[in-house]
Amino acid sequence: MIFKMTKKRKHQEDFQKVKLKVGKKKPKLENVTDTNFKTKAIQIPEQLKEDGMLPTQNRKLNIKDLLSQMHHYSAGVKQSALVGLKDLLSQYPFIIDAHLSNIISEVAAVFTDKDSGVRGAAVCLLQFLASKLRAEQIAPYFPLWRLNVLVRLRKFLRALVDGASELEDEEGLQEQKEGSLSSKNPVCINWKEHASNQQPIQLYENGGSQPKIKSSFRLRSLVSMTDRMEKGLSSAENLKGFIEIIIPLLIESWIEASPAQPGAPVLGNLLEPESQQLMQQVLNIIHLLWKLTKQHDEMHKMEVWLRVNYLVDFKQHFMRHFPYSFQETVKHKKKDSYKSNRYCMTSSNSIDHLLLNLTLCDIMVSLSSTSTLQLDSDWLDMIRNFVTDTLQDGSKLNSKQLNRLLGVTWRLMQIQRNKVAAETLIKAVYMLYQQKNLLFPVRTLLLKFFSRVYQKEELSPQGIRNRSKILSRWLAGLPLQLVLLGSRNPELSNQLIDTIHSAASRSKKELLQSLQAIASRIYDPLDGTLVLLPAESQRRLVQLVYFLPCLPTCLLSSLSRCCIMGRMSSELAATLIGILHMRSSFAGWKCQVQDGSLNDIDYFSFFFSTLTGFSREELMSLQSIRGKPHISQTQLSPIRLYLTDLDQFLHHWGVTEVVCHSLSTIPSRSQCFDILQSGICKYLVGMAVIPDSTAGSILYAINKLLDQACILSENLHKFLASCCYSLLYFLLTLDKEDAEHIQKRDVLWGSCISMLALLPRVLRLMLQSLQVSRVCREEMPVIAQLLRLLIQHGQLRSHMVTNELLVQQLIKDMMTQKTGEVQEQWLTDLHYCFNIYLASHPQGPGAMNTVY
Repeated sequence: MIFKMTKKRKHQEDFQKVKLKVGKKKPKLENVTDTNFKTKAIQIPEQLKEDGMLPTQNRKLNIKDLLSQMHHYSAGVKQSALVGLKDLLSQYPFIIDAHLSNIISEVAAVFTDKDSGVRGAAVCLLQFLASKLRAEQIAPYFPLWRLNVLVRLRKFLRALVDGASELEDEEGLQEQKEGSLSSKNPVCINWKEHASNQQPIQLYENGGSQPKIKSSFRLRSLVSMTDRMEKGLSSAENLKGFIEIIIPLLIESWIEASPAQPGAPVLGNLLEPESQQLMQQVLNIIHLLWKLTKQHDEMHKMEVWLRVNYLVDFKQHFMRHFPYSFQETVKHKKKDSYKSNRYCMTSSNSIDHLLLNLTLCDIMVSLSSTSTLQLDSDWLDMIRNFVTDTLQDGSKLNSKQLNRLLGVTWRLMQIQRNKVAAETLIKAVYMLYQQKNLLFPVRTLLLKFFSRVYQKEELSPQGIRNRSKILSRWLAGLPLQLVLLGSRNPELSNQLIDTIHSAASRSKKELLQSLQAIASRIYDPLDGTLVLLPAESQRRLVQLVYFLPCLPTCLLSSLSRCCIMGRMSSELAATLIGILHMRSSFAGWKCQVQDGSLNDIDYFSFFFSTLTGFSREELMSLQSIRGKPHISQTQLSPIRLYLTDLDQFLHHWGVTEVVCHSLSTIPSRSQCFDILQSGICKYLVGMAVIPDSTAGSILYAINKLLDQACILSENLHKFLASCCYSLLYFLLTLDKEDAEHIQKRDVLWGSCISMLALLPRVLRLMLQSLQVSRVCREEMPVIAQLLRLLIQHGQLRSHMVTNELLVQQLIKDMMTQKTGEVQEQWLTDLHYCFNIYLASHPQGPGAMNTVY
């Protein structure tokens, strides 16, 4: 216990706090630092900076200062540094030897800068350096950092190509990019007016939602813009000078990586990955340079210039070991996903071996033409064999590879315009086309290629036209391809349809036979190509009906269903009906009708089926439907109405008008009416439930087709009378809130009134069917309202006077059936109308029509 207390006391003495008295200053510590001293700036004279080791330019900056400014965030500083570096190297060329590695590395880093001024200054400096350097000076640096330079140069040229106006590839084939728009809407700007401030332009800066009134941006004049453009690679002469600088350097790089070089890093006959990457960048850069030459108006002269200057070197170095095979291969999860083609492998270092060979082919074939075919036959045969083997070996190609491959194929066909040689290439492409499970971009490129070959063949003069059997086989397979594609790619389907339409209009026998065989699947009303595709494609498919060799009954049935199902517009259905009318014997052709014309029986069968708007099976299924809201029913008519949707009703009505117009053009009106009457009595009379659109369409058709020579059967009279009363009862009992069915009122009311005015027998039968003793009390006001409206209608006045006794008897029966001592208002109104329009003033000249 004592020991512990002693140890604690000693610990407190070691760290004892000094207590200060009030008013006394704190004593200074022993280790305090005295800060009471003054400093003076040391002045370094500028001449010390300008020593013999690091000379400076006019802004007093040496090589290290300028190179360090290449990493500055400001584009202006980087551009100024590049300009200063050029001035410094111009004054002191010996600096190039001492700092060449750093100079090229830093300049290459800003070669693809986002600022155009920086890129332009880098190009100018590169052009300056190229004239000052010898091959042996730059060669030692290429193995160390060279690939990066080439990659940056390739990105720079890629930016130039992409930023220029849209280029048309020589082969006319463009690789589809994901998310790209199929069409562009250019904005037309009057540059002169904007540049001279005659017309304002709204500028949205910094992502703002409102245009800035006072903007810091100014538009350049046409003169200054043209001058600046001519200074860059847009000038043909400048582009030639740039190519003359770059190509020798690229060839030197190729020679170093080529198997022909003794010290090249090779393993047997296979290139190592580093050499592969270097060769790929070399070819990519040359390919982009070739694209830039195609921007100029005098493209042919540029091609001649390129051939004269570089064909010999390219043949010597590029084609010596073509095609190039590679050391590295890829292991795939599925053994059959890629066939064993050593030229088609993609290695782990992202080298596309096939694309490298194809890029080389693309560069070389652009230097050849028909006039030089004999001179180039040796290396052209090598390329042709490689292309043919690649197409036929069954490898799965991506869209980028195929785009380049088809481009080379097309160029070869243009160079050697020989039927045998062209057929060999087309056959090879067709073997690839027959592969299953091709990606959509790949299938699209193949279709574009064949379409272009087909168009080229059709445009050739008739005397020298070479019919390709492979192309005919391809054309014959297009209808089946269209059906199998379905709705998965509407754009691709549209391309197929355009080609089919073009060939059908030229009466291609094989295509028409194939189209005829597959027509039932194209025009299937449930899942056919026609109903699955957008409106524009539907229009083209409907037009194809005109070219079909024959129109069998089953196909006409499908076409009728397509017209009435509403999966294509009523306007397009009208087009189809017009085409079928033109294919019939009633079209009024002065010459002999073609053998595949539509026979009369099928013609009327199609129009009657379309007029009813429902198939027989659908009508039979409606007979079991009962009650509201789908059924309108009255006790005085044997016909119950099935109430269709408004969209279906309006579509059917639009088709009805077109059908009736076509039927009304037939010279023998009575024969046409007899066929219509026979169809109504056979298929519709006796049915208990009829759609309101069907009933209305039948009334409308009879109104249009009936003339004095037509004789109606008693069954048809009764059917029409029942249809009229069912429709009128439905219209008079509509709720005002039922906006959908109210829109049907005008056309249905007009059809009923026209029918009753045209056929007095139908009116009398309808009045005779109004046996008020059979109806419930709620329906009698409806009958009274109907009689009052019929009495007031001017078109029916004479017929109602003829049936005056029948109407009077109906009123008496209503008086007998009514209950209560007080007479209802509806009966009072009916009495009044009867006395005014029938009993007192029969057929009065001043009677007015009642507008429902």
